[in-house]
Amino acid sequence: MLALRILEIVFPIFAVVAFGLFWGRRHAPEMETLNRLNISLFVPCLMFSVLVSQPPVDTSYLALAAGVTLVMLGSGAVAWLTALPLGMGRRTLMPPSMFRNAGNLGLPLMVLAFGDRALPSAVIMFLVANTLHFSLGIYLLDHRARIWKVLTTPIVLVNALALTLNLIQFQVPKLILQPLDMLGQVAVPLMLFSLGVRLARVDLEHWRQSLAALGLMLLTGLGVATLLLSLLPLDRTQQGVLFLFGILPPAVLNYLLAEYYDVEPEKVASLVLLGNALAVLTIPLALAFALPRFG
Repeated sequence: MLALRILEIVFPIFAVVAFGLFWGRRHAPEMETLNRLNISLFVPCLMFSVLVSQPPVDTSYLALAAGVTLVMLGSGAVAWLTALPLGMGRRTLMPPSMFRNAGNLGLPLMVLAFGDRALPSAVIMFLVANTLHFSLGIYLLDHRARIWKVLTTPIVLVNALALTLNLIQFQVPKLILQPLDMLGQVAVPLMLFSLGVRLARVDLEHWRQSLAALGLMLLTGLGVATLLLSLLPLDRTQQGVLFLFGILPPAVLNYLLAEYYDVEPEKVASLVLLGNALAVLTIPLALAFALPRFG
């Protein structure tokens, strides 16, 4: 039954987020150190262990990478045009529009929706989204950011190393890979829990602007993704991953970076909060459309 399958996909994700929200309201834990540790250690370990364990990245994955990139760039272009009419700065609206929740929601969602066969495509999606977020995304927030410093962040360096080993099919010894894989398994649950804790701390002062902006994000993401399905050489699973990528809400990292660079963090927090809350409705609707076609 389609409804039951959709529930099985979204319930584990939002259950962990809800637990984080409950824990955040009740105990207000400080997550900054854990979030930095996740970005600097657990996520790179996850990316490394998955990438080096996959078959060599071929042209079909490059097409998917191009599709994910074009969805982000198309969303950014629309945000650039509509930010001022919505009463937001371009630096405020463009990153949340472009950089979606490919980690917290995207990775588990793709695997739960399409099975283990979707993991390589989901990892490519996450790889492209995060590499651009930690490079172009930081530049959008701070034009004075040094490109060399951006490109030497742990996740960018690890991605480059893992892709190189993947392409040359170097067999990483199990003695090394197993502990890295164990560390990587921490990343997704911690991201989901941290998302819930973070949502407990923001308010909805700018909810009207946020709803209008989120509507544009949704239409743009789905529109660009749907157009690309007929233009790029993707298999069914990759088509499903690209389609669902277009409906993902803004990444939590957008709020953390907006706060760090002092770019209207309260408005970005509202976008992230409402976007991820609305995902409870939008993701099941997208799955109802995607599963019969790409599942």
